[in-house]
Amino acid sequence: MTPGGISRNLIINRDAAPFDNADMRRAMVLSLDRGAFIDIISDGQGDIGGAMQPLPEGLWGMPPEVLKTLPGYDPDVQKNRTEAREIMQRLGYGPDKRLALKVSTRNIPPFRDPAVILIDQLKEVYIDGELEIVETALWYPKMYRKDYKIGLNLTGGGGDPDQEFYENYACGAPRNYSGYCNAELEKLFERQSMEPDEGRRKKLVWEIERKLAEDGARPIIFYNRFAYCWQPQVKGWTMMVNSIINNFRMEDVWLDK
Repeated sequence: MTPGGISRNLIINRDAAPFDNADMRRAMVLSLDRGAFIDIISDGQGDIGGAMQPLPEGLWGMPPEVLKTLPGYDPDVQKNRTEAREIMQRLGYGPDKRLALKVSTRNIPPFRDPAVILIDQLKEVYIDGELEIVETALWYPKMYRKDYKIGLNLTGGGGDPDQEFYENYACGAPRNYSGYCNAELEKLFERQSMEPDEGRRKKLVWEIERKLAEDGARPIIFYNRFAYCWQPQVKGWTMMVNSIINNFRMEDVWLDK
């Protein structure tokens, strides 16, 4: 099994009430049991990480001891959900007043199946979701229009901080589907990009990761792994660990018979 550099993530329309409230977004983040997603969707073959692909294949990923200090990453799921329920109660929700909404996703199994699990987990924090499945031709236009409240999406990454941050989290970026915008944080994007020392750059990358997690900017749920097989006569094929796309580059591949 090899990682593919693809995350399942929670997209949140930050302009739509009540998700314009940072506390509401945090409560949803705290509801997640990432390990359960991995166990159910990929038979335990997956990784927990932030915006950057997790270690060891993702060279810029946070060490596990740092990652678990981010909101919602504490391995004690019940502790996280207790905090989430307290937040929801302060916002006026509870067992007798639950938040009803639609959870939108693309109508293919890699999107739809984890969305069903997401709905089940949100029930733990007084949120009742109804699955809204959207045909592929309509899914991305719907996200661009921000015609959703919350949804589940897949995002492929290239493993490099510049690609990940500028493409997915910069103000106005085409793939920044949730409309997240933090001009001050973008200054850190620039600093890490220009930092020549790898150790110092990693610390800047992790600082950005922490802020993205605290802001609930497209919360990452999990990364799963993929299986590949090929016949013995296929030579020269390199199995990628940070992308499923580059596996189709065949200029070095040859057959010995």
